[in-house]
Amino acid sequence: MHTVWKGAISFGLVHVPVKMFSATEDKDISMKYIHKKCGSPISYVRRCPTCDVDINWEEISKGYEYEKGKYVLFEKEELEQLSAQTQKSITILDFVDLEEIDPIYFQKTYYLAPDQAGSNAYLLLLEAMRQSGKIGIAKIAIRSKSSLAAIRVMEGCLAVETIFYPDEIRPISQVPNLPEGVAVNDKELTMAKLLIEQLSTPFQPEKYTDDYRDSLLNLIEQKVAGEEISLAPTKPETNVIDLMAALQASIEAVKPVIATDPGPTTKKRTRKPAATKAKETSNNSSEATIVSKPKRKTSSKATKKTIS
Repeated sequence: MHTVWKGAISFGLVHVPVKMFSATEDKDISMKYIHKKCGSPISYVRRCPTCDVDINWEEISKGYEYEKGKYVLFEKEELEQLSAQTQKSITILDFVDLEEIDPIYFQKTYYLAPDQAGSNAYLLLLEAMRQSGKIGIAKIAIRSKSSLAAIRVMEGCLAVETIFYPDEIRPISQVPNLPEGVAVNDKELTMAKLLIEQLSTPFQPEKYTDDYRDSLLNLIEQKVAGEEISLAPTKPETNVIDLMAALQASIEAVKPVIATDPGPTTKKRTRKPAATKAKETSNNSSEATIVSKPKRKTSSKATKKTIS
């Protein structure tokens, strides 16, 4: 693994030297923009529209637009000086329960490993957090980007989850078209809860795969091999008209047999001799009697026709 950051975890007066490694990797398939006419990749040039010349990195500085078209400029050294005090330290501010943090705050996960002679302090912090069941809320700066972080135990390793600051989370009140004052149909609610129950299972991350990436890789292999590609037409989406019917169909698709009261079962009727049937009826009066449908009355004309 490539070392992303080196520094120390500090809580109280204790310092734990650590190295940071990215816990995740981007599996997206990278593609370039290609000029269709000649098949060459398109290059992006840093060009000043005013001077009409290409610009080297040495001629570039960062700027903040405080008014339309007006900027204040910062040199690299000025920005580095602002974050110099926090770049090499993860300062734990508080210890909290993981359940208190909503998942919306989490950004990216990193692993922490002990650095140099910090193994004893690393194991001490890890075991203390494991037994207390707490996680640490800290401040950290990675690549000049300051953020909050949650330090927690993952198996035998300390992990850092960078999290958003509260003012970086947009309020739900800004979400448009949220339903208000709409009553939920009790029958539909019961069916929806039943569907959730049928789909509930222990979390097994290994069973989930990126279908789009797999399909794209397969398509790339076919194109490299010179195979002719034919894509099936996309089925048009249809609006759900009957929500109850959709819920029922979803439940049947997940689990055809649902544990409900099946009601009385009827055995398959077989023809028996009249004498035997009469005897069974008199001897087994406690058994349920099968009521047959009443015979249709025939008209006199039909009767005469039958007799003749």
